Amino acid sequence: MTKLDNLVALLKKAPDEVFIQPHNVPDPDAIAASFGLQKLLEIKGIETQIVYENEIEKANSSKMLELFGIQLSLSSEVDTLGKEDWAVLVDVQKGNSNVTDLITDEVAVIDHHEYMGNIGYKLEDVRPEIGACSTIITQYYMENNIEIPRMVATALLYGIFMDTDNLTRGVSELDINMFYHLYSISDINLITELKGNQISSKDLQDYAKAFKTVEVYGEVGFLYLDNGNDSLLGASSDIVITITGVNVVVAYSPRAEGYKFSTRSINREIKANDLVRFILEGRGFGGGHNSMAGGFLPKDNFELNKSLHTFVRHRAITYVENVQLDF
Repeated sequence: MTKLDNLVALLKKAPDEVFIQPHNVPDPDAIAASFGLQKLLEIKGIETQIVYENEIEKANSSKMLELFGIQLSLSSEVDTLGKEDWAVLVDVQKGNSNVTDLITDEVAVIDHHEYMGNIGYKLEDVRPEIGACSTIITQYYMENNIEIPRMVATALLYGIFMDTDNLTRGVSELDINMFYHLYSISDINLITELKGNQISSKDLQDYAKAFKTVEVYGEVGFLYLDNGNDSLLGASSDIVITITGVNVVVAYSPRAEGYKFSTRSINREIKANDLVRFILEGRGFGGGHNSMAGGFLPKDNFELNKSLHTFVRHRAITYVENVQLDF
């Protein structure tokens, strides 16, 4: 039996409704993977709703919903959501800072981030070596010989495109194979339209403000974004990493309860996930991939009389210097 067969067999035992839950602020990969899974389960006779907790931040994410007719519902607006319902987590795992533990029973997980352990799942498919969750969903279609509808294929293609930065970041052989299969059956005009709707006018203003804070020490670039969402923080990191001589980026931004971190690395010896964990050791938490990662520092865990900027720079540079000494 395939992974899809096992998932379908499990979900047919659900005592009530079945939901698909991506992370709180769904990006293109989370949206595409959730949409692709929803259509796949529909073919297998299982009706689902995609439910999320927070908001759609990226301009291209909002455009995806419009172009592909994808229905996402805020959990607070789903009256039938209850503890008898089952949920499949997509592009996220329990315990991650960017997913809210809803009242549902999360029976399954499909993800490509670092494995956080089995926290009550009945079925799990977690593959950190894969660059995009959309790749995993595409493989579900292919290994079960199910034709991928053109709109679904286009969404999945865009999901892979965005999460692997056009096959240049954290990409695996499976990502490449699935990308080129999808490319042949997708509507490339829609991809072009999405590429033209990646940021809003407000995003542009926030970018301009953030880039004025950029400081570079050796191969490490630092960026502080004092007013921006999680998506903008990650996107800013992606731009700073393109600066000549910068191989590692640490970006951070205040939130109501602490500080959000985004790290990037194109230096194979310096892993973005290890870097953010080192910075936040004993104070916060973080994780992700070797090339891109994120973390969170609760305000209660940082002394008010200390400089956050000095702390971040000291910890990051110490980590990089320690790695360099080892090689």
